[in-house]
Amino acid sequence: MWPMVKRRADWRFPGGRVGYAVGDIHGRADLLARMFEKLENDARPAGAKPVVVFLGDYIDRGPDSAEVIELLLLRRPEGFERRFLLGNHEAAMLAFLADPVAHRAWLSHGGLETLASYKCAVMPTIAAGADEMIAARDALIEVLPATHRAFLARLERFVSIGDYLFVHAGVDPAKDLAGQSDADLLWIRRRFLHDQRRFDQCVVHGHTPADAPYRDVRRVGLDTGAYYSGRLTAARLEDDKVDFLEA
Repeated sequence: MWPMVKRRADWRFPGGRVGYAVGDIHGRADLLARMFEKLENDARPAGAKPVVVFLGDYIDRGPDSAEVIELLLLRRPEGFERRFLLGNHEAAMLAFLADPVAHRAWLSHGGLETLASYKCAVMPTIAAGADEMIAARDALIEVLPATHRAFLARLERFVSIGDYLFVHAGVDPAKDLAGQSDADLLWIRRRFLHDQRRFDQCVVHGHTPADAPYRDVRRVGLDTGAYYSGRLTAARLEDDKVDFLEA
């Protein structure tokens, strides 16, 4: 079983390399641009190429979802290996594109702000009929750049580097890593946050907003509610050290 293998707190990032993880952005392109600068200024030129893992939820709620994805496509931060996780909000958008009638709830969870950021010609209410929902989906497809859709389609479920597992929301403590469902990785909260079992890796996640980043022997939480707090948080991982950066 994956849980409860290593009873330790001295997690290590692979030697000679620096890793970063960036929490939920939620349409705050201004904060993402500042975070790029923070990461580029912080990373050391010597040694192996630094890696940054973006933890998902790039879109919705904030005003600039389209611009956030455009920024993420610009190959910044410069000189980094970049990995991008799927968040529950990206999964909801993809579900709406596939079946807008069945997945209309996305609109009330920040989807309307995303439609507005793409200057979508149809802006339905959550109570709109099927025809209007389909028209909104079709209008979104018309204005959604192919590069953005390809970006959304290739987002990863999780990333494992050394002693760290990067996921959007967390993991179900009762399952091994291979058994984690999309619902676990993208949506879990209480079963993960309030369990005391330690894992074979330290879990780095976003999804659950808090006033400040969180760290204990099980997990590192990085969602500081950027869209309403004005603070985007990243973790810096080197050897056995964990530090935080804020934009």
